[in-house]
Amino acid sequence: MSTKLSGPGSTRTPGRGPVGPGLPRTARHHAPVTATGLVVKVILLGLVAGIALWAAFPLVEAGKWVGLALLAATTAGLFYLYLTPRHIPAKYLVPGTLFLIAFQVFPVLYTASTAFTNFGDGHRGSKDEAVVAIQSSSVKQVPGSTEYALSVATAGDPATGALVFLVTDPATGTVSAGDADGLRRLDAADVTVGSGGKVTAADGYTVLNFGQASARSQEITDLVVPTAGGALRSSGLSRAYEGRAIRAYDAGCDCVTDSESGKTWTADEKTGSFVAADGERLAQGWKVDVGLENFSRVLTDPNISGPFFGTLLWNFAFAIGSTGFTFLLGMAIALALHSPRMRGTNLYRVLLILPYAMPSFAMLLVWRDMFNTDFGLVNNLFGLGVDWFGEAWSARAAVLLVQLWLGYPYMFLVATGALQAIPKELTEATSVDGASPWQSFRAVTLPLLLVALSPLLIASFAYNFNNINAIWLTTEGGPFPADNPSNGATDLLITYTYRLAFGAQGAEFGMAAAVSIFIFAIVATVSAISFRNTRKQEEVYS
Repeated sequence: MSTKLSGPGSTRTPGRGPVGPGLPRTARHHAPVTATGLVVKVILLGLVAGIALWAAFPLVEAGKWVGLALLAATTAGLFYLYLTPRHIPAKYLVPGTLFLIAFQVFPVLYTASTAFTNFGDGHRGSKDEAVVAIQSSSVKQVPGSTEYALSVATAGDPATGALVFLVTDPATGTVSAGDADGLRRLDAADVTVGSGGKVTAADGYTVLNFGQASARSQEITDLVVPTAGGALRSSGLSRAYEGRAIRAYDAGCDCVTDSESGKTWTADEKTGSFVAADGERLAQGWKVDVGLENFSRVLTDPNISGPFFGTLLWNFAFAIGSTGFTFLLGMAIALALHSPRMRGTNLYRVLLILPYAMPSFAMLLVWRDMFNTDFGLVNNLFGLGVDWFGEAWSARAAVLLVQLWLGYPYMFLVATGALQAIPKELTEATSVDGASPWQSFRAVTLPLLLVALSPLLIASFAYNFNNINAIWLTTEGGPFPADNPSNGATDLLITYTYRLAFGAQGAEFGMAAAVSIFIFAIVATVSAISFRNTRKQEEVYS
């Protein structure tokens, strides 16, 4: 009885398909699971289950059933994927995909969604939270207000932890802990009360001493603890009172009324604010969708569009100048060292890439000091008296010079590699045809260099377009005009956006997100056009 062979070098054995030399089919497709691998798998799946449980409780509490269902489906899918021997490629692709969604896709989508809201200082929470904040902040001490012995404490670091009021009721002697969420009664066994009813120690809290409390006196003054009869506020560092809110919300008219002045602020659902008849807005508002208003303000509001378009022009000049100047200098040095007549090229290369080997943020701070008007090395070395960061054009020239020093080593390195990849026969052929060195460089060397380096130049342009370190660590966006302290002469769009989002004049996250989308659209458009031209250039010289 003969055995039919399936192909050269293969055999068929009972119960097995055609395989390689002596290996069963399963051995070719699935590696044996070792004890170490099993332990690692159990630990990782246990970690997944723990994270899922940790995330499920807040979703249930908030009633986010769609999110809970998505979490459950994702967790079940991961357990199925890694507990079965199938879908080998997916086992490697899924972790990277999840990290991509968590750290790339989700932040982009969240930023885009924020751009269509008024999210920022005074507009962070819901309307109900805004009403509570308005009423709490208007609390005043009135005749007959109950006074409490006060100790200021924190559950964390004394200098940065969230503040808590520890108060002793003068009538009952009970001790309560209060914060922005309200009062919570403490067990008498967990606290130590000193003379005058002042709490000296409490389990789970660190009582601040006089010096620590004095350093945070403004935070203590601003803290308002809601109570059933009004709100609790501090009176100094050792006493607190339960005052009455002079501003109250009336659901009937959807407005806030001041009982002392009689002034009324009506809710404006479009802007998420309470607005009076004379146009005055209360500082506390709520988050609402504003549609395209943020984008419209960027393009049409003179107070925003003027600085925006001026900054955009300088942003392009900075990105093109930083990329172009560093490329020209790096390429020139690479050409010089590529010449066979040069000697000691290895030593030159080591010295020339030193700026690239140093931390850029540290060098930016060093250069900032070197451009100091009175004590800087630049002015003292050349006998100048230039106020580099005091005038718009000198500040711009300074940051471009710094970028040139920091960026040319990179361009030198990549240009050196590209030059070594160009066949010598091409340049030798142009010499034979009678071309001058300049003609040879322009007709052969430069086009081939651009074909190789164009993707790197595009990436460098995109990086410099958003190079916040180059500006923030040297000029901080300045100098600033007297009429606009939020937008300086050297500001890039990214530093302007950062100042909008985290500036001292109040955060505007919605507006900052809208500007971020403009930045993304500009960089994406320029990159797409550049890559298209690069492909055409590759076709010509391929």
